[in-house]
Order: sequence, then structure tokens, then C-alpha cells
Amino acid sequence: MRRAAVPTTVITVARSFVAAAVFGYFFDLLHQTHGQLVNAEGRPFGDDWINFWSGSYLTLHGRAAEVYDLNAFHAFQQTVVGPPLDGRLYAYPPVTLLLVVPFALIPYVPGLFVWLSASWYGFYRALKLAMPGRGVLLLALATPAVLINAVAGQNGCWTAAFLGGGLALLERRPYVAGALLGMMAYKPHLALLVPVALFAGRRWRAMAAAAATGGMLLGLSWLLFGPELWAHYVRNLTAFRHVIVDGAVSMRMVSVFVAARSLGASVTASYWLQAGFAAVACVAVALAWFKNTPAELRNALLLLGSCLVTPYVLDYDLVFGAIVVAWLWQQPVQSTGAERALQIGSGLFLLLPLVASPLGHLTGLAFGPLFILPLFVVALRMSFAKQKETVAATQERLSSVQP
Repeated sequence: MRRAAVPTTVITVARSFVAAAVFGYFFDLLHQTHGQLVNAEGRPFGDDWINFWSGSYLTLHGRAAEVYDLNAFHAFQQTVVGPPLDGRLYAYPPVTLLLVVPFALIPYVPGLFVWLSASWYGFYRALKLAMPGRGVLLLALATPAVLINAVAGQNGCWTAAFLGGGLALLERRPYVAGALLGMMAYKPHLALLVPVALFAGRRWRAMAAAAATGGMLLGLSWLLFGPELWAHYVRNLTAFRHVIVDGAVSMRMVSVFVAARSLGASVTASYWLQAGFAAVACVAVALAWFKNTPAELRNALLLLGSCLVTPYVLDYDLVFGAIVVAWLWQQPVQSTGAERALQIGSGLFLLLPLVASPLGHLTGLAFGPLFILPLFVVALRMSFAKQKETVAATQERLSSVQP
């Protein structure tokens, strides 16, 4: 079934959203300059950028141990943006310190814009690999998660660049693809299904490159910072899990675990439910990659499944949603109903970062999985349909050559 062109009204809405997003972003930044570079509620200019820049600066100046010392880290951050700054925890492994250290060469304020611009460009290049043709720039700018990521000063665009770029290059440049996927050592909980997919798909060269890249980053961070820093990070991570994940429900988190917790389920029951969804996602991804499903479908399933396997995924992590939608929209559909399901699923997944937190604060419930599951099911059905077509075509070809 031939897909219709994108309606003019959708393009108009997207352009209007970009204009509103730019205005809203800079208005939000201005609000964070109430006193020096922090507002009255303790929120700093660039939000979580204070963590990344502080970590890079301390590392560059031989003070990496202070990054995981809560009191020392907070004291240093207040010298950057001023008081009263709310409490901040560096929840990333020492590997991340290696990757962000170049940003310490740039002053704090311009560094924020370099950070966001460089990461957005990496995401844009990955999206362009996944979606050749017109409309790439508009989609890269109008994706709601890009705005949420910018407001948070976060790394969602880097994640999209590494995962999306790695998967898009897998067939043509497996070693480069593996290296990009290996960079996810900085945020491994979002790449749990990558080894499953590469193993099931027998992508040995990419797997070797990913393991080598991740291993090199881990080894280098161990050599430069020592085992003590890693031990300190693990202790902080345990405390972080108890306070942030197991404790109070954050409406910015969109995982199955947090949705169950918001409904009143116990921590143990929520983890079991999360494990059930993770098992389904793992099997689905393994089968899609083992059966050699078209690249766009298996890549989309991998990223959608990644949202279902981890209990810790936030709204700004979903910048790669644009890449998922780009891959799925390149696939033919069999009926008007399938087309409508793809439209609805894509719309929900793209809108999730924009509406998850407001809906959660309004209702007290975390709706994340309800925005992720429809597109996951659509992608799964498309994958199975394509596999059936392949089997039928093979059988027909074999029958035509029999005497």
C-alpha cells in the first residue's frame, strides 16, 4: 500500500512547534538567572548541564574523586552558578568523565550551547542516515524530546546519535557501527538489548568493535582514575537506586517499573512486572534479528524494546524516537487499518516526552508504557508479517523449480 504524502497541516504544526520551542527554551533559561546562574528554587542555568560541566572540569584539573563526593561536588557547583543550588548527584560511571572532559575547555555558559548543538548535530546525522530524503531537518528540530532534552541540559541526543547512528551503519560499516554502539558504555542501561541483537543477528564484526570500544573506555577509566573511584561510584549508584528508582516516583520516568509503582505496586512486584516485559522484548528482538528481518524493522524493535527492558528511562532519553518512526514509516503496510495503527503509535511515542510529566503530575499516575507499547506492537506485527512474506516467497520460488 503506497503511503500518502505528509499533510500540509502536519508540516505547519511542526514548524509552529519549533518556533514555540525556541522561544520557550530561551524564556526558561532566562528564568534560571534569578541570582547569578540559578533561580530561587535552586535550579541552575542549563539544569543538568551543571553536572556534566562540573564533572568535566574537576576531571581535567585532577579532582575526579570530588565528582562522587556529594558534599564536595555540591560545594564546587555552587562556586559555578551560585547559591541556593539544589542537591545534585553524578549518576554516571567514570567512563562518562572521559567522554565529557573536553567540554571543560569551554566556559560554563557557552559550553551549554556547544554541548546541545554538538549532540543535536550527531542526532541529526543519525536521523539522516535512517531517513534519506526531504523532511529530515524539520523532524530533527520538531521532535518533542529534543526540546525536553535541551531544557534538561541532558544527553538524550548523544544517546540517539550513538544508538541510531550505530544501527544505521551496521550493514555498510560494521566496525564504525560497533564503535558507536560501544560508546553506550556511558549509559549501559539503555543498551541492554544491543548484545542480544548483535548475537542473534550474527553481526560478529560489529559485536567485536562494540566490545573493544566499551572495554577500552572501561579500562582507560580504571587506569586513569583507579578502582577507588569506581567503588565510590558503585556505592553512590546503590544509594541512587534506593532513593530515585525504588523511592518516590518521578513522573519524568516512563518505564514499566515506575508505572507499576505509581499504581501502588510494591517494589518487588514492580520489578517482577518489569522483568516480564523485559523478557518479552528480549525474545521479540532476538527473533527479529535472528530471522534477518528488514533492517529498519529490526532496528526499530531494538530501540522500542530498549524502553521496555530497563526500569530507569526518562522522557529526555527518547530523542531516538524520531529515528524509530523514520525507520517504521519506510515500511509498506498491508491495509488502511495498519496505516492508522502506525500513525497513532508513532504519534503517541513522539508525544510521550512532552506529555508524560504533565499527565503524571495531574493524575499521580505514570503513563509511559501506554505510549510505548502501541508502537512496539505495531513494529512487532510488521516484523511478523514481513517474515511470513519472506517464507511464502521462498516456498513459491522452491516450488517453481521443482520438476
